[in-house]
Amino acid sequence: MQAPDMMLPHKDLVADWQTLMRVFIRPENEATKAILLKYMEQILFGLHDFLRKHVGVTQAISLEDLACRFTETIIRPTPEKKLEEVIADLIEEIAPWAVNVASPYFVGHMTSAIPFFMVHLKTIVAALNQNVVKLETSKVVSVVEKQVLGKLHRLIYHRQPDFYENHVQNTDTTLGAFVEDGTLANLTALWVARNRALAPKAGFDGVEAQGMQAAYRAYGIERAVVLISGMAHYSMYKSGGVLGIGNRNIIPIAVDENFRMRPEALAQAIRDLSAPEAKTKILAVVGIAGTTETGSVDPLATIADICADHGIHFHVDAAWGGPVLMSERYRHLLGGIDRADSVSIDGHKQFYMPMSCGMVYFRDPRIMDAIEYHASYINRPGSVDLGIKSLCGSREATSLILDSTFKIMGSRGLALLIEHGIDSARRFADMIARHPDFEVVSSPELNILTYRYCPRSLQRELAAADTRRRSKICARLNVLNRRLQRLQREAGKSFVSRTTLYRDRPAGDEMVVLRAVIMNPMTTLEVLAEILAEQEVIGRRLQADS
Repeated sequence: MQAPDMMLPHKDLVADWQTLMRVFIRPENEATKAILLKYMEQILFGLHDFLRKHVGVTQAISLEDLACRFTETIIRPTPEKKLEEVIADLIEEIAPWAVNVASPYFVGHMTSAIPFFMVHLKTIVAALNQNVVKLETSKVVSVVEKQVLGKLHRLIYHRQPDFYENHVQNTDTTLGAFVEDGTLANLTALWVARNRALAPKAGFDGVEAQGMQAAYRAYGIERAVVLISGMAHYSMYKSGGVLGIGNRNIIPIAVDENFRMRPEALAQAIRDLSAPEAKTKILAVVGIAGTTETGSVDPLATIADICADHGIHFHVDAAWGGPVLMSERYRHLLGGIDRADSVSIDGHKQFYMPMSCGMVYFRDPRIMDAIEYHASYINRPGSVDLGIKSLCGSREATSLILDSTFKIMGSRGLALLIEHGIDSARRFADMIARHPDFEVVSSPELNILTYRYCPRSLQRELAAADTRRRSKICARLNVLNRRLQRLQREAGKSFVSRTTLYRDRPAGDEMVVLRAVIMNPMTTLEVLAEILAEQEVIGRRLQADS
């Protein structure tokens, strides 16, 4: 790498007003325009071919080596490169070392290929550069956003037509909000739940105004808690810290053998925490429609019954599984979600949008009044700015991309993608179950499954082992699967992630497993068979070396 003092700018590159205006308004020259059009045409009209050519799944280079290439920290006063050179660098020096999440062999995370038209839509949204925090910087886009919120609210809650006629463009009510991602969507839901549970009362102006210490005094409690599935996303614990109740008061409830929340354990926890001597306020219960690790769906209808009996806010984290409601074949898997007080969904997951788009929806169109804020220069009282009831400030018009997706693909088109993922995951699970050296750990309820390499010799040992010997074998299998996953990732042809599960989470013995997330429509059973065969080869080599 060149020393900093040797990296001199081109002699003809200067930072004067004329040059700045030329760069700001249009391509610098015909050469710049040509190279821009060359790459943009490939990306706009041949996105997946472009990615196959320029981006590897995971190229064999260490993060340490990459980091050594990016140590310069000086922002130079004059331009270093022309636009065409910068574009070429992005294509030739950055893209090859990025991760090709669009590859059909990349089946390890909740990020996948996007339809080619998403790049067009994203480009238009960037060019318009609307800021949806306020009508004065968005106008019609804010109106469209409320319409899109109404469409998805109807998908979740299917209220009567007159409900949506009354609220879709009502300036006094809110069906939900767009935020950056699922983390902020969950935080928004719990923020609303906290403020409702610790609302203003005689002598107390509410937790939002006076804080947690005053709220505890006013309500005669010593702590506030949120009850979550033992498989909940870690954003729930972040919310505990941000909301001031402490992440130790985000309390996981045990899950069953299918990694779903145990209703009886939830009911018992509520009874214990509701006893007068506990001096505890339960702010919310969180169920999951598609856990991050196993794709499991909690028994939402039963949880809704329990929450209704105790008057507790019921939130469903459907960041992953919410779009399954598009499928007539599989929407029953989310039965009971319409009884939730709030629901979060990520558009950049199974609505196949580019990063990033989070949403939160509320059954009660007035409940977000609990987090209303105003300012004299923006979101003034009496205005209809969407930022009044949003955790986010400035944000882009992702609702335009999502609404365009609905128009281009229709609910049935999105349903076909979702059904392909679920069907493929179930067939992959069958393939694994038939393989003598692998075992399925969590069968796919949606389109995520976990499994592990467990050679026949160790399976026989496990069957005959006592508790102590079994623990040693399981520890050996954990090491084996960690190494297998790492070696497959480093080989760069395909990618499956790994996680650690507990049979009786949050307690119980840990089990390192391989995790497949199947959402790419180009991921076929033949591709999955190749991935499994590669794992078999790596596993046998590791066994032989051990």
